[in-house]
Amino acid sequence: SDTKVMTCAAVWRMPKELESGSHESPDDSSSNTQTLELLCHLDNTAHGNMACVMWEPMGDGKKIISLADNNILLWDLQESSAKAVLSSSTALEGKGQLKFTSGRWSPHHNCTQIATANDTTVRGWDTRSMRQIYCIENAHGQLVRDLDFNPNKQYYLASCGDDCKVKFWDTRNATEPVKTLEEHSHWVWNVRYNHSHDQLILTGSSDSRVILSNMVSISSEPFGHMVDDDELSDQEDQHQEEKIKEPLQDSVIATYEEHEDSVYAVEWSSADPWLFASLSYDGRLVINRVPRALKYHILL
Repeated sequence: SDTKVMTCAAVWRMPKELESGSHESPDDSSSNTQTLELLCHLDNTAHGNMACVMWEPMGDGKKIISLADNNILLWDLQESSAKAVLSSSTALEGKGQLKFTSGRWSPHHNCTQIATANDTTVRGWDTRSMRQIYCIENAHGQLVRDLDFNPNKQYYLASCGDDCKVKFWDTRNATEPVKTLEEHSHWVWNVRYNHSHDQLILTGSSDSRVILSNMVSISSEPFGHMVDDDELSDQEDQHQEEKIKEPLQDSVIATYEEHEDSVYAVEWSSADPWLFASLSYDGRLVINRVPRALKYHILL
């Protein structure tokens, strides 16, 4: 508008036929194209450009947080969902580039915490008081691009950025990362934990590559699956004890090079824990699977 680019946010409703549990085939040639119903806009005229919007992870679909310039806005969708009411907000204050680049709503702590990234800093916030609860200054040498919470370990957070690194933090003591991955050769745009197996980490970068890593030492099962003592003979028992003391090694499982340009998004399937997609500036959407050998190593 008026030669300015504005980024805004809105809430839409999907047609009933497309809701999960419906047995209608979406590609049925007789079905007409469905249109989405616009419920409401998130009015950000007073707060600047939207950087991202997050649904409450475990909620009833009534709470949304948006990050707009240097503001965190908590919205409440009314019963009819035809209106989003701003229930609380806070602004980032201080020096430097005070604009949020991304954020994640933690699925832990009764969904009362979010993490945000601005410039090289990662911050944690309590959504009840809208106060800052932790701050990791200079989390990366350059701009922080993305964040993701470990779905199974409540204090673990992953971040990635323009310094080509992926870092893993324990937010209780965030002076140093617990692990750092340096496999990419350009900006890392995205980091995603697998929803079911938190040792599997997906990253996408401007180096045109998608990397699948096995960060088993900081996962919820660092020693593999525990084996019942009764099932082991003495010799096996001794061997098992040695194995249990030795955490499995972190490693890069696979590097995917099907893209010819920057990979801007990677995402795990919400239905199949072994399936993931990546999207690149070359216009290509690529779907891949976790290698079968690793899948069975994790499962068996």
